[in-house]
Amino acid sequence: MHKESADTMSRDLYIKDMSMLVACDRVEGSKVFGSDGKQIGHIERLMMEKSDGRIAFIILSFGGFFGIGQDHYRLPWEKLRYDARIDGYRINMTKNDVEKACRFASKDDTLVHKDHGHKSHDYFGVPPYWM
Repeated sequence: MHKESADTMSRDLYIKDMSMLVACDRVEGSKVFGSDGKQIGHIERLMMEKSDGRIAFIILSFGGFFGIGQDHYRLPWEKLRYDARIDGYRINMTKNDVEKACRFASKDDTLVHKDHGHKSHDYFGVPPYWM
């Protein structure tokens, strides 16, 4: 029988990893800040691959009034970095930069999500998640 050290036995890798996890519903609604430190908007929706669970992209929303007239942008997940100091996400672009990307009519415009996948990833300089 293999004898494990007390240190190895006392570690539970799953518990250690849990501190680095966040529930999807906690990500949705999170603020997104630009490289200039100003808030761009918030994460409206988190989109995941059904088959493997990878986060594909987020729908970034800003503008409008009480959800009416908001702009929606597909933003690759890899562009976002969580910053605990602001309890939000940062992107290395400004709001003006994001506004130059492909905009959606609504967060539920699934046809646009499919058609603009390559354009969005190319614009943000990130390889598509499906490759």
